[in-house]
Amino acid sequence: MLLGGVIRPVPKLKLLLLGPPQVLLSDSSVTFDTRKATALLAYLAVNGHPQRRETLASLFWPEADESRARAALRRTLSVLGKGLSGEWLQAERETIQLGRRGELSLDVDSFRLLLGAPRNDAHPPDEVCDRCLPSLEEAADLYRGDFLAGFTLRDAPEFDEWQFFQAEALRAELAGALANLAQGYAAHAQWERAIGHGRRWLALDPLDEAAHRMLMRLYAWSNQRTAALRQYQRCADILDEELGVPPSPETRALKEAIEAGRAPSLNGAAPHADKAGERGERSPLIREAGLRRPLKRSPGPERRSISARRLPAHLPLVGREKEWKELVQAYEAADVHGQLVVIEGEAGIGKTRLAQEFMTRAVDEGAVALSARCYPGELNLSYGPFIQMLQRALLPTTDSSGAGPPWLREAPPHSLSETARLLPEMRAFIPDLPQAAPLEGPGAQARFFEGVRLTLVHATRAGRPAVLFFDDLHEADEASQELLRYLLHRLTDWPVLLLSAWRSEGVPAYHPLRTMLAEASRSDSAEHLPLGPLNEGDVASLVASLRLDEDLPVADLIGRLHRESEGLPFYLVEYLETVVSKEGDLLHGEWQMPRGVQDLIRSRVAALSENQRQLLSAASVIGRYFDHDALRAATGRDDEQFLSELEGLLQVGVIAEQGTQETSQLRYDFRHDKLREFVYQQTSLARRRLLHRRVAEDLLGGIPTPNLPDAAAGTVARHFFHAGERTRAAEFFLLAGDHARGVYANAQALTDYRAALDLGHPDPAALHERIGDLLVLQGDYAAAQESYDAALSGSPQDPARLRHKLGSLHQRRGAWQLAEANFHAALEGDAKPVSAGQQARVYADWSLTAHLQGNSAQAQDYAKRAMALAQAAGEAAPLAQAHNLLGILARGRQDVDAARRHLEESLALAKKLGDPVAQIAALNNLALVAQASGDAQRGLDLLRSALGLCESIGDRHRAAALYSNLADLLRAAGRSDEAMQELKRSAAILSQIDAKDGVWQPEIWKLVEW
Repeated sequence: MLLGGVIRPVPKLKLLLLGPPQVLLSDSSVTFDTRKATALLAYLAVNGHPQRRETLASLFWPEADESRARAALRRTLSVLGKGLSGEWLQAERETIQLGRRGELSLDVDSFRLLLGAPRNDAHPPDEVCDRCLPSLEEAADLYRGDFLAGFTLRDAPEFDEWQFFQAEALRAELAGALANLAQGYAAHAQWERAIGHGRRWLALDPLDEAAHRMLMRLYAWSNQRTAALRQYQRCADILDEELGVPPSPETRALKEAIEAGRAPSLNGAAPHADKAGERGERSPLIREAGLRRPLKRSPGPERRSISARRLPAHLPLVGREKEWKELVQAYEAADVHGQLVVIEGEAGIGKTRLAQEFMTRAVDEGAVALSARCYPGELNLSYGPFIQMLQRALLPTTDSSGAGPPWLREAPPHSLSETARLLPEMRAFIPDLPQAAPLEGPGAQARFFEGVRLTLVHATRAGRPAVLFFDDLHEADEASQELLRYLLHRLTDWPVLLLSAWRSEGVPAYHPLRTMLAEASRSDSAEHLPLGPLNEGDVASLVASLRLDEDLPVADLIGRLHRESEGLPFYLVEYLETVVSKEGDLLHGEWQMPRGVQDLIRSRVAALSENQRQLLSAASVIGRYFDHDALRAATGRDDEQFLSELEGLLQVGVIAEQGTQETSQLRYDFRHDKLREFVYQQTSLARRRLLHRRVAEDLLGGIPTPNLPDAAAGTVARHFFHAGERTRAAEFFLLAGDHARGVYANAQALTDYRAALDLGHPDPAALHERIGDLLVLQGDYAAAQESYDAALSGSPQDPARLRHKLGSLHQRRGAWQLAEANFHAALEGDAKPVSAGQQARVYADWSLTAHLQGNSAQAQDYAKRAMALAQAAGEAAPLAQAHNLLGILARGRQDVDAARRHLEESLALAKKLGDPVAQIAALNNLALVAQASGDAQRGLDLLRSALGLCESIGDRHRAAALYSNLADLLRAAGRSDEAMQELKRSAAILSQIDAKDGVWQPEIWKLVEW
């Protein structure tokens, strides 16, 4: 680069992605304002080739609409460019790549280059020679940690998946290198170094029996027989502790051989064969984020910040207008007759907050309000909440004489004597208070209860009804419940609101407290206020009270807060505290679960028995929703034990039952997804694997793979994936992709196919072909060509079909010579004869290519060949295509009747076949015939039918052509405004099709018929 006439060298860029990401520019550390910038840099560096802006926008901002995602990408590129001093980043109009000018060092590339060095030696890849060891050592030293360790973008699941697959692959490569190093140094009797590498291999996955066996052999070969047997015991212990299974027969056989003094010889052990057969059998488990489909949410800018601060000390009460009104009504009624109000709900729903707000209002109006909280673990502390209330009633004093509050001098002495049983410190204010009679005889308890009641009546006497609040009443001791029931039966002349709050899970259906509430309700002296979660409008009201920065996308923030908190007020406040107390990516960044939320959930889970926690772990692996049979299969419990533990979880309210007597399917779900997330994270990796594998096997249930229900394939794939069963996961990801493709869920199908490919599916050619097909529909023709080329290089089953697809792809791009070359290659057949039906389809497409070039004679000749071959084959699909081409050519000759006849025949065949692609082509061409015949309305109807089909299958290029044709018909009909709208739709799509370096291929814009 020139600067003042002097050539300025491009600075050296060093990227360290093995371990926590580090960026060094000319040996100086570089940091970026957003995690997205770091993630984007890593993605560009590892992939190497140019990436389409559209692809990057959807990858990093999947839940934003296209325009906002692209805007977010531009801002992130700006951040990245500034951090790299304006160098390295090559951003074109439609593509972005990390330039290779100057000196770029990427540790991932170096790691793999060093691992590849041994392959140049003349021995099998799994064997090790002396020349291999230095490069393998250097590679192992270069591996500081897992790929992007500790780094994640929880709001970009596809990036998370890509990161995971990269990490898994690199980790597996490291395992192979360490195994080879252990083997290589063992061959030279360098036992310390061999054992060190063996231990590091085992540390990658302590459940990998192949690594355990390698260490056992190394110890045996180095005359450390005791250490070898100890290694076996460690293997057995960890397998039993984590998975509940014994070591495999191979491991047990090796142990027995070592015990008998006949361990395999160093030369005959072939340790590489052992690891080749088993390495990866328990590959590391995926992070919790895992594979998941992105959730749609409101679009918004990529990054906004607000000033670092804290939440106000007192937030407004929102979302409780109905309950507040009912509280006020009950309070007014208490002036005539005492009332009971029960506020019910789960932990964190806001019961205490509502009660406290109401008590503050009552005190402001001149009432006396006393409160007490019942605590778990104090069931043996009789009358605990009443003691708390009475102690608070003693606090206010009116003078310095030590006589205590005035109500003590007004209350009857006998009631104070009875109350002094609970509160002996009362005697300090009234020294001559007589002693109460012993609690003996039939009327003793009634005298005691009445004495406490009268004391409370005098302690709370004021101009307004009193409020006595019992918080967490479900934790109250039995004696307190009896005393409260006594008070409820004597409210006639006492203006008091007995306000209480209890957790739903703590008061089951037949609990005495529910009986008490029912009795009071029958006498019209009770109100039940069950609290539900806040809605999004309530969250909006709360956020509005905070007066956040004016440029903050509040609507998007509200939506995310509601989703994260699920409307639970306690969760909402905790997340709000996190949001307002720091700057950051509020909409798309990772939101860690707040500590307060974790503590609340932890306390609920800790109260469960060990068996219940195991059951809950299994449920968290299945997902938010689960059924009885799936959970039972995952846990392996017998019916009686399982039902007992399940009912226990239902009773404490961590899960809920869904379904009625009339429904055949009974389901359960977690009360909150945060609870499921927490339990899943707290479950050990080994247990997760085991549970995921069990769930996958249960979902299969002996069903042959081809007969697996469509919705189940993806679920099975993900469970096998989480279980570390890479091969089986790949199999089912392929099946899931086929199912998704069958219903034109193209984005999901692409995700599934790529997952199968990254997991090492044994038929990569088939996957590359499927991926290419979907990329064609997306209009990403360059990437589609790469996929088809990869399929061709991978020994495909039908190379002629792939050549035909490549020819059709080049036809779409207007690359006529390449199209014809591939059509010619498809007809020759590289490996096997090409059927007449397939030849017919190739000739039909070749005919279209000739027609588009203006070569009418060749087009007619190939179309006739296509018709003859299709008729000879007796196949409807090529026959429909041949009729379509003959119709196109007839319209070109202005033979409208012949064109209509051929196209209607093509459409009829396509409908019979249920082939939407052929139907779209015939409908479009029939619309053009209708236009030529002056029947504009029929043409419009046909085009709209074609558009509906085209958008359903996701063919973007042809959809754009249909919009353009629709605009032509509307313009011809004098409907210019509508025509302009359709033309804009067409241009918007076409501008994104097959753009290369900001330049569009002209033929892309000319598509009219096909």
